[in-house]
Amino acid sequence: MTKTILTIDDSRTMRDMLMLALVDAGYRVIQAVDGIDGLETLAAEGADVVITDINMPRLDGFGVIEGMRADPVHRAIPILVLTTESDADKKMRAREAGATGWIVKPFDPVKLVDAVRRVAA
Repeated sequence: MTKTILTIDDSRTMRDMLMLALVDAGYRVIQAVDGIDGLETLAAEGADVVITDINMPRLDGFGVIEGMRADPVHRAIPILVLTTESDADKKMRAREAGATGWIVKPFDPVKLVDAVRRVAA
């Protein structure tokens, strides 16, 4: 069965790059433009893995992680943070909020797909 990946990023270019890498790897991809849209899309469609940016309008990636971890339905879904941030404090905050992994932009499509495969198993 095909796994569904939800990507949450306010950059259309980044969403397009994620879509290309993940669809080529055989995943179904759904997209959201910010954290609020992401949580609404997740509630409506579900996902096997969520990839979220940190810096977004309306609700940031930390809010997405906290919102998912507070919801019993989505608590166990792996969350990969994809961001330009490499700050150790932000990584720690994301991990403490419940992030599964951290990928720095610009990402290598092969490493991205490997990371998704690891957490989606």
